[in-house]
Amino acid sequence: MNAPFASQLLGWKQLEKSENLVANSADNNSEPSKKLAAAVLEILGIPRAVSGGTPPSPGPALELAVCDNLTTTLASLDAEHVWDVDHKKTITAFTQYAHLNKMARLVRKYPELNVEIGRDYLIKPDVTVGANSSLLPDKHPLLHAAVSCKWTIRSDRVQNIRHEFLQMIRHRRGRLPHLVAVTAEPMPSRIAAIARGTGEVDAVYHIAFDALAEAVQAVGSQQQKNDWHECVEQRRLLPYEQLAPTLATS
Repeated sequence: MNAPFASQLLGWKQLEKSENLVANSADNNSEPSKKLAAAVLEILGIPRAVSGGTPPSPGPALELAVCDNLTTTLASLDAEHVWDVDHKKTITAFTQYAHLNKMARLVRKYPELNVEIGRDYLIKPDVTVGANSSLLPDKHPLLHAAVSCKWTIRSDRVQNIRHEFLQMIRHRRGRLPHLVAVTAEPMPSRIAAIARGTGEVDAVYHIAFDALAEAVQAVGSQQQKNDWHECVEQRRLLPYEQLAPTLATS
């Protein structure tokens, strides 16, 4: 299963000062990455040419695509809930984290507290999924899920995901939201860097899961095949198409 928007975001780009084309999800400094990413595009049937329809900055485009897709899909899967899907909304807008507004006001009033408390709890996930409920006394929606969208995965991005989700785990009052990541990363070894762990991330969802599975088997190294098998067997790596149904039923 591949995301309905996968072929709109994935494509070819031309390297600077070169006529060579590489997949826009590839690490230009990694031959295995370029090989796997190119195989994904070939499996998806994307012509080997630079397309004007491919977004020049696929990272932000991925965030918006996920936001739009979840808005439509969740409403069709479960019309009984009032789903509130948004882009870059601060978690203090939701009932589990509304109390952090008071902390933020104190920090503004007493700037010296910023040294002791910091402000890294004012998190704006790439995509938030809220569920409105009239039963909530403070009238804030419940944060049902936070989605971190990372076009590709590098070590700094892994730490960023873990740090934000760990803060959300620590600071919540009430039910823990689903904490998931969505990516187009072609290297299973890099996906494993975030899929493995101690529970900060529920699961990683790949927008070209089926195509990458085929690419790994066709051109991946034994290590890449092992990493893929580990993440999939542990259900830490899942097709993007399973994200909305999971959120709608749990």
